[in-house]
Amino acid sequence: MSQIETIMEHNRKFVTEKEYEAYITDKFPDKKIAIVTCMDTRLVELLPKAMNLRNGDAKIIKNAGAVISQPFGSVMRSLLLAIYELQAEEVFIVGHTGCGMASLNSEHMINEMRERGISDDVLSTLENSGIRLRKWLRGFSNEKEGIIHTVEIVKKHPLLPSNIPVHGMLIDSMTGELELVVDGRENSSHS
Repeated sequence: MSQIETIMEHNRKFVTEKEYEAYITDKFPDKKIAIVTCMDTRLVELLPKAMNLRNGDAKIIKNAGAVISQPFGSVMRSLLLAIYELQAEEVFIVGHTGCGMASLNSEHMINEMRERGISDDVLSTLENSGIRLRKWLRGFSNEKEGIIHTVEIVKKHPLLPSNIPVHGMLIDSMTGELELVVDGRENSSHS
């Protein structure tokens, strides 16, 4: 049975047996927080448990490395939506130990693209169009640096209200232990 068939079969049972009822909530985060974290599989259940979050408590935005690389990209837009439309009052940037973005090798990834059928013509066209793949695919040198950089991008965003604290945390991907890297209460205004 394929993954899609397995998922659809499970979903039919989930709905028929009304298992969804345990998760009913509304769109507003009960704890009034928005979290940007990594898409790492180890964090799917660990992060909410480690932060004492239940369904409906927080807006959780996931991407590779918990990085905001585009100040006017979709992650920042999602954060602003959480604040202005969904009543979030605090932002947490949560990176994790052992993050693959800390060791991301753009050359390796580009070579993998070639091996999976992306032509040199496509790669060349992108480069000639101003898209610097090696820079775009670059990670960070360590997890804390990535967290601090993303906190700064959010804090300095011209559309972020000055009273919104932006915290940075590092979660141990094995134990769930949280380390406060940036306490957003110390300086919740921006220039």
